[in-house]
Amino acid sequence: MNLVVDTSVWSLVLRRPRVDEADPFVRAFRAHIEAGDGMFLVGNILQELLDGVRAKKDFDRLLRLLDPFPLLPLDREAYVGAAELRQRCRSKGVQAGAIDCLIAVACMQHGFPLLTADRDFLHIARHAELVVLQPAEA
Repeated sequence: MNLVVDTSVWSLVLRRPRVDEADPFVRAFRAHIEAGDGMFLVGNILQELLDGVRAKKDFDRLLRLLDPFPLLPLDREAYVGAAELRQRCRSKGVQAGAIDCLIAVACMQHGFPLLTADRDFLHIARHAELVVLQPAEA
């Protein structure tokens, strides 16, 4: 299975001083790694992960760890689709961020589910064809 892993899950696995192996999202992440599933990034996720790193050596380490995970290519339709999705969500009373909508559209364009601990994506998924993996099914 191919999937996109969101910033919220990568942070649990890579950016905490101590990884909580009992966390259901960490367990789901590990299960996908062990299964050899294709795990992808969206450029904004990569940027968010690297943005919070202060020390150069930590930045370089994180960059090396993320290097094997390919970026999903985004085209003009993805950006237009993200704006449309954001408008649709807003019209339904859901405050969805522009970046979250872009991540959602990238997943939908490529037919990949999203592994995320960010509950905002559950709200977005109610108004789109986004598949959000829950840890029990991930």
